[in-house]
Amino acid sequence: MKGYTKPFLVIFLVLLIDQVSKIWIKTNMSMGQEFNILGDWFIIHYTENNGMAFGLEFGGEFGKLALSLFRIAAVGGIGYGLHYLIRHKYHRGLILNVALIFAGALGNIIDSVFYGVIWNYAGLFHGRVVDMLYFPIMEGVFPQWVPIWGGEDYIFFRPVFNVADAAISVGVIIIMIFQNHYFKEEVVEEIGINNEIVED
Repeated sequence: MKGYTKPFLVIFLVLLIDQVSKIWIKTNMSMGQEFNILGDWFIIHYTENNGMAFGLEFGGEFGKLALSLFRIAAVGGIGYGLHYLIRHKYHRGLILNVALIFAGALGNIIDSVFYGVIWNYAGLFHGRVVDMLYFPIMEGVFPQWVPIWGGEDYIFFRPVFNVADAAISVGVIIIMIFQNHYFKEEVVEEIGINNEIVED
């Protein structure tokens, strides 16, 4: 179990915070209800979505089932990848960020697979994902010269999301930022192996 403790702790904490926050929202707020945390910049706004992260949709009942099954397959793949990274002693930062992504994906799977049955509004695999974090930090109107959206109102950041979405986004962004650092050791090792083969 050496090397698994911290990733498992990250996964456990993300899932705990994600599910506790969602259950609290569902049992204490009505759909569309909101309250301000930091003025108009950070709002708890209860909404649910049938689709992907940040409220994106994927068409109809069949689409919902396909998305739930795809999520399960994807989480299985991420879980295997995480096991592989730990077993082969990849960079600790990479492992912890993959653990974040895994936990976030699993958190939303719990909603889509089980919430319909638990809350008695849909069958297995047809639950809705609970969202509540809303950060409308900036509002305004696009200048007329902006293509497509010129003259239209905008809100940044418009999507309402949850802790699981945030975990996935943070994990992906940090991996992108530090990818050269995370994979540098593997590249150096591979170059060394190739040099040995050439010398032989």
